[in-house]
Amino acid sequence: MTSTDHSNPLVSVIVTTKNEERNIGNCLKSIQLQTYKPVEIIVVDNNSTDKTKEIALGFTDVVVDKGPERSAQRNHGICDLATGQYAMFIDADMILTPTLIESCVARIQEVGVAALHIEEVILGLGKLARIRRFERSFYSGTVIDGARFFNRSTFCEIGGFDLDLPPGPEDWDLDKRLKKIGVISLIPFKGQSYLWDMEDFINNRIEKSIKGFVGVYHNEAEQSLKSYLNKKRYYSPSMNAYIEKWGKNDPDIAKQLGVFYRYIQVFVEKSRYRRSLLFPVKTMGMLALRISVGICYLVTKRAKMIDNKATKA
Repeated sequence: MTSTDHSNPLVSVIVTTKNEERNIGNCLKSIQLQTYKPVEIIVVDNNSTDKTKEIALGFTDVVVDKGPERSAQRNHGICDLATGQYAMFIDADMILTPTLIESCVARIQEVGVAALHIEEVILGLGKLARIRRFERSFYSGTVIDGARFFNRSTFCEIGGFDLDLPPGPEDWDLDKRLKKIGVISLIPFKGQSYLWDMEDFINNRIEKSIKGFVGVYHNEAEQSLKSYLNKKRYYSPSMNAYIEKWGKNDPDIAKQLGVFYRYIQVFVEKSRYRRSLLFPVKTMGMLALRISVGICYLVTKRAKMIDNKATKA
């Protein structure tokens, strides 16, 4: 089978890792269990010091080192190593549902789009995980989402991820460049039900199983609110570079970083308000979390401005 076989073209799945020995096995197992064939697995590691690479080699021969950040890792895997007609990238703590790649290939061939957004469900039974899972359900297919599946040649022709952008908004930036050449579509949330060896693993990390779900489960570690906000604070300064690149009046940026869209519109548009009204407690928790993230962004932005003024003085 070759990458030019249009009936079943080769799909390259790029997994970026760094010290992910707890997650990489389940991630790669979920790729092996895909109903679609052929698939090549490429692991691009950032100099792990644990058993990540050793475990990965049990699933694929293509395990390489590349850094310093995930954008460089993804570009290297997709444009330098992959051979598939189609490519997708995932993180090591993600688990693919078994019909996902089959659905992606069918969708991109059917509608001829530039790229695909993929539904994501965050795993975890803690209060924060439940709120974030609810919040994430509103973002699929919006400007807050990010494409993961595309024609590999399209990704490479637009230069892949912008390595001049610091980590944080690189997915949004990629989407903006992809939309200049075509449409980004969303994979349907559900398809046919399936039997799956990883069903028990998922069910132990979510309140209720989602029958026939098509997408990725994000198996993030149970986080405290403090660690979650610290992560958001780490990425906040990079937004300035993203704004400078596209301009503060860019319509997507106005939504991605604007108060009205992020706190109101995205939760009510396209009949999403019904979900918000149906789960009022989760909605209030979600808004409280968004406010906390917004405060972190403003505090970090102000601190950065003070530092810049002090440097120039």
